[in-house]
Amino acid sequence: MPLDIETPLLPRGDQPKAIEKLVDGINKGYPKQTLLGVTGSGKTFSMAHVINKIKRPTLIIGPNKTLVAQLFGEFKTLFPTASVNYYVSFYDYYQPEAYLPSKDLYIEKDVDINREIERLRHTALEALATRDDVIICASVSCIYGTGHPDVYRSRKIALSVGDTLDRQDLMLELVKNQYDRNDISLERKSFRVRGDSIDIFPLYGDYVYRIEFFGDEIERLTARHPVSGEKIREYPQMSIFPGTQYLANDAFFETALEDIKLEFDMRLAEFKKEGKIVEGHRLKQKTLYDLELLRETGGCSGIENYSRHFDRRKSGEKPYTLLDHFPDDFLLIIDESHLTIPQLHGMFGGDHSRKKNLIDHGFRLPSASDNRPFKFDETEKYMKKVIFASATPGPYEHKNSKQIVEQIIRPTGLIDPKIEVRKTEGQILDIVSEINLRVAKGERILVTTLTKQSAEMLSDYLLEMAIKSVYLHHEVDTLDRIEILKDLRLGKYDVVVGINLLREGLDLPEVSLVAILDADKEGFLRSRSSLIQLMGRASRNVHGSVLLYADKLTDSMKAAIMENNRRRSIQQKYNQDHGIIPTTIRKEVKSIVEHLMQVTPKEEDRIEVPEGLTSEDIFYVIDDLKGKMAEAAGTLDFEKAAIYRDKIKELEKMVNSK
Repeated sequence: MPLDIETPLLPRGDQPKAIEKLVDGINKGYPKQTLLGVTGSGKTFSMAHVINKIKRPTLIIGPNKTLVAQLFGEFKTLFPTASVNYYVSFYDYYQPEAYLPSKDLYIEKDVDINREIERLRHTALEALATRDDVIICASVSCIYGTGHPDVYRSRKIALSVGDTLDRQDLMLELVKNQYDRNDISLERKSFRVRGDSIDIFPLYGDYVYRIEFFGDEIERLTARHPVSGEKIREYPQMSIFPGTQYLANDAFFETALEDIKLEFDMRLAEFKKEGKIVEGHRLKQKTLYDLELLRETGGCSGIENYSRHFDRRKSGEKPYTLLDHFPDDFLLIIDESHLTIPQLHGMFGGDHSRKKNLIDHGFRLPSASDNRPFKFDETEKYMKKVIFASATPGPYEHKNSKQIVEQIIRPTGLIDPKIEVRKTEGQILDIVSEINLRVAKGERILVTTLTKQSAEMLSDYLLEMAIKSVYLHHEVDTLDRIEILKDLRLGKYDVVVGINLLREGLDLPEVSLVAILDADKEGFLRSRSSLIQLMGRASRNVHGSVLLYADKLTDSMKAAIMENNRRRSIQQKYNQDHGIIPTTIRKEVKSIVEHLMQVTPKEEDRIEVPEGLTSEDIFYVIDDLKGKMAEAAGTLDFEKAAIYRDKIKELEKMVNSK
């Protein structure tokens, strides 16, 4: 099935030129390109059209779960018939195994796995093994080790109607592939036996797959609803993929155990020679226990720490990750690259430091260090067709990109905000005055500070002045942060006071003013890139403006203001030449939390569309509802999907009648 985009909206502004240049660069074999797209210019829409034209499996890496979820929702809307997947860390809570020598404190690994995200990760692997029309939206967790893709795919259980297969052999294969037998309550990653049939509920699937036998012959293969048991579809053949990403290769299992024992003996001898009796005792207890479990059950807690032996990798050799499940000519898009590239650089260092303590003090064998994320140069080897996307590309992108494609013109005609520098004396009273002017017009305000304390104090002061204010900082939970920003759009708050959290990929069209305190304090939070990102928060409103409170002009301020004004000049000329009158972006206020947690809509949420919308407005609503419908169907919430389906049909009739 091809990667065909489905939307009535056509590329506008700089989008057609950007799409053409990027596709041309890919066809010419450019390994690295950058899309410099200003905030609100529709970078995601352009990237989708690039995918639509080159028709290659695509991996999109974003800097955090929230932005990745936004990308997932948008691409699912634009590619409703393709396999669009979400691949992030599946831990709600993660405490890695660690040892603190200064306190002689060993901390056991403790995790709380989010089963829904685990399912979505496995769905992505299964899609890559069975389809070509695959888009995966991932966080940087995609560079952490998984099992060998060839082993994962070779361990699938292929079934065809008419095949002869002993049911006991099938059940043994399922157990080896980490499925549990549960004849009472069928859950994901389990199977049950009922008479002449076996029901299997894969971790990655939406349905229960029933294998019906006549003797030892497979008579029928069907997919069924997991609750009602209703038949959804019948198959001539099907494949059941493993219930885990990591599996040991049967062909090398015994050899791997021998290698683990050999490494253990050598390491124990080293500790003995160095007089490290305690470390040797720890290692002996841990390793011999794990080896016994591996021989008896085929697995053990922390089996991934022995992955180098099971994968037959050499010491120091890179692990297998999600990237290895893609074909060689896949497209890689690194979104918000100014944030994501530094993350990709830093993942290996932190992991290595923690593992080194465990290894040095006898809690793990040296081979545990090969269960790790990629080093950056290893990630680079997969950048054969990569597009970096950012409003502020970093030094790496500028240095390595064959071409930098600018997307300065917004489809809405909106221009970058006006910038004004004001002295710090009397700045709080000045901010209050500016806030009141915006609030009177029904607009919203963002104020950025450098510290948590100043954010809280300013927010409290604004509340005393009868201004609806709230603060954000790193101690505010991610989901609470998203809800606060939604409430800002809805008018529960007029002002949000924050630190660094305000600048990354937020769509807040109601915000007409961004006030930046301590703009002249050079550093990461007031660098050229950070200032441009902060300024961009005011670029989605036709009245957008930015106030920089400073007593001097730093080099970062000068560079950010110069770049802002350069873009603004280009945008103004384009609007004049084409007779465009800018309008504030119209965007539905919806909760990402609800999107992620897949909450069934309440009665009052059941889509009321205001009167007087243009055809283009309605197309935007239809696109959004199509994405929601696909997500609801994917999570088996058919009642919710039907609500969206009916509303889509109603809106399509409205468009046709105009």
